Amino acid sequence: MRSKSSGKISSKWIPIFSICFFFLGMMFTNKFWVPLESNNQLITQQRRDQELQIVSEDCNTRKKRGGDQGIDVMNEVHKTHEAVLSLDKSISMLQMELSASRRAQERGQNEGSSVISNEGPPRKKAFMVIGINTAFSSRKRRDSVRETWMPRGEQHRKLEHEKGIVVRFMIGHSCFLKFVELKVAFVSTLAATLARHRSKPRAYIGCMKSGPVLAQKNVKYHEPEYWKFGEEGNKYFRHATGQIYAISKDLATYISINQPILHKYANEDVSLGAWFIGLEAEHIDERSMCCGTPPDCEWKAQAGNACVASFDWSCSGICKSVEKLKFVHEQCGEGEEALWNALL
Repeated sequence: MRSKSSGKISSKWIPIFSICFFFLGMMFTNKFWVPLESNNQLITQQRRDQELQIVSEDCNTRKKRGGDQGIDVMNEVHKTHEAVLSLDKSISMLQMELSASRRAQERGQNEGSSVISNEGPPRKKAFMVIGINTAFSSRKRRDSVRETWMPRGEQHRKLEHEKGIVVRFMIGHSCFLKFVELKVAFVSTLAATLARHRSKPRAYIGCMKSGPVLAQKNVKYHEPEYWKFGEEGNKYFRHATGQIYAISKDLATYISINQPILHKYANEDVSLGAWFIGLEAEHIDERSMCCGTPPDCEWKAQAGNACVASFDWSCSGICKSVEKLKFVHEQCGEGEEALWNALL
């Protein structure tokens, strides 16, 4: 009886064994499945990282392509803008030349038909035109100019045909030079100076200055429109002094065409500077056009800095020009052969 009872498991131990086996099962389950789940998570994370990397690389590639395309578009716009500006300038130049040709034709028709002579040497294309400002009452001054630096007679005709230097008012040549009869000009030095700037289509050459704007009345060089230049005490913009200056053909043509609408100030040199300050003109400060009368022009000539012209600043020309013009020419003037030997 005892042996049979000892071989049987009591019902009290069954719940205990069930709980123990349950916990053992839990332990084995966690041990084998947790690594599997973690591995799955790692694989999933790696896939996400790869996908994000692919997307980011694609976005960067698109951005780079978009940036390159944007740069190319801007370059094309810039080139187009430059081409339009160049075309505008070409059209403006053609319009100016056309208007100048029309005016020259009208002038020729008004003056009557002229007969072209085949005799004599062919006329050289004008290189420089010198305009001398004078007045009907200034005959003595004109005679002084003729007796000093301005060629006369056969030499004058030879100068025009061989050197292309015309001493008279004219539009439509390589250079137009404004000159006042109260000064001495050294034509060979002047021609050589202008020849250095021959290739510049819109050159504005002179002794550049910037003087005060005079608002007071009853003073020399009073500016009635002083208020346009800012506050009282301001200076003019840089411009060539009115005694002598040179402008190229394009600028002379521009003035000829637009003369009716170009505003004129009290002082001529200020007006000219105002017309050019808004243009694509090259301002050239030529100090050889800033020479005074002897001994200033003598010293500069001895130092190798020959002057283009000579005048007294206090008189805006040569003081007592009729009496002094010949003396200045003798002291600072050029030899007779200098003009013909000048390289233009």
